[in-house]
Amino acid sequence: MKLYIETLGCAMNMRDSEHMIGELKKQGYASTDDAKEADLILINTCSVREKPERKLFSEIGQFARIKKPDAKIGICGCTASHMGEEIIKKAPSVNFVLGARNISKISEIIHKDKAVEIAIDYDDSTYVFDIARSTGIKALLNISIGCDKKCAYCIVPHTRGKEISIPLDLILSEAKKLANSGVKELMLLGQNVNNYGVRFSTPHPRINFAGLLREISQIDGIERIRFTSPHPLHMDDEFLEEFASNPKVCKSIHMPLQSGSTKILKSMRRGYSKEWYLNRALKLKSLIPNVGIGTDIIVGFPGESEEDFKHTIDVLEQVEFDTLYSFIYSPRPHTESYGWGEEGKVSQEIASNRLATLQSRHKEILRHKAKEEIGSFHKVLIENVKTGEQCFSEGRSDNGKLIKIPGEILKIGDILDIQISQNDGGSLIGRFVK
Repeated sequence: MKLYIETLGCAMNMRDSEHMIGELKKQGYASTDDAKEADLILINTCSVREKPERKLFSEIGQFARIKKPDAKIGICGCTASHMGEEIIKKAPSVNFVLGARNISKISEIIHKDKAVEIAIDYDDSTYVFDIARSTGIKALLNISIGCDKKCAYCIVPHTRGKEISIPLDLILSEAKKLANSGVKELMLLGQNVNNYGVRFSTPHPRINFAGLLREISQIDGIERIRFTSPHPLHMDDEFLEEFASNPKVCKSIHMPLQSGSTKILKSMRRGYSKEWYLNRALKLKSLIPNVGIGTDIIVGFPGESEEDFKHTIDVLEQVEFDTLYSFIYSPRPHTESYGWGEEGKVSQEIASNRLATLQSRHKEILRHKAKEEIGSFHKVLIENVKTGEQCFSEGRSDNGKLIKIPGEILKIGDILDIQISQNDGGSLIGRFVK
């Protein structure tokens, strides 16, 4: 039997898809890239995307038209969690709906026509998934599920339930298996990874995220550890110092800011101030001068004034983010801010201008930083190689920069010294130092 799966959204969804593929392999399914030949079509959905419901029903319609007559369609993930039975009512071609917190039930639900499993209090934190993944040097690894935060704009707690940490022994067991299969770099996943250890669903020795990093770094074969996303509120000194001092922890970190205004951060229910965020970010930069810091920023959140926006620009200029994911605020059903209606609404024109200003200033910062990189050295994990007339190798530095090495066929999985020779519009070009 053939399985086709479309994954939308974040790395957590990618990992959930890997879990489902592994579980369905036990049921006799093999993956295919052609939906027309599939016996089972899964859409693993995301609720954070703009107009996710419209996108979903468009996708369902397309698959319903091209699928084999007896092929099943299953809707999984976050949109499945909050829409539930409504999906089947609107799209009768759908055979089942499986919420983001119920992924371990995939092998059962495929045999139950019109079934809906979306309980957000279901606990599969101790479930040992069968993993079916292609061989490679990088892998995703869940360390927690759910989210306890109550950010006013975010639907995730409504779709993924309360935060529960995965037991340490399960994490280490899977990490060792991945290392034995040739994985060199692990990406640890959680909605708030650095809140690890606050709650387990079974009796468990006390441990925090810094302790988890120390444990994973002891595994032979694992050479690099990354994680996403930490929450600024939980960036205590122990975490920052472990991040800085542990040689296996990559010196690249995503610190979602959302807004530089303390007033707007309070309205967003983020739990920290501009001053706290800057204190943590600037301490990181003092501990690791070449640290790579990325962020998320929302402009046009209800009540955001021009002064509030200036605070965001101020943080951008002080931290000099290496990556920036920026968006105009868009209200989402099932979130607190959705119920605010027109209260404090920022016009589309003003929000668009602020976004353009933010992105333009960030590009200036990146161009300046790229020039300063000329002549510098980076340890680069080679991830991709292209052969042929215009051959090149590329990979990421320890601090998260994508570096292209033209004219070189290097071995995927090697960590090599690369010297930056030029920048191309902010992209870094390097050469292998033999």
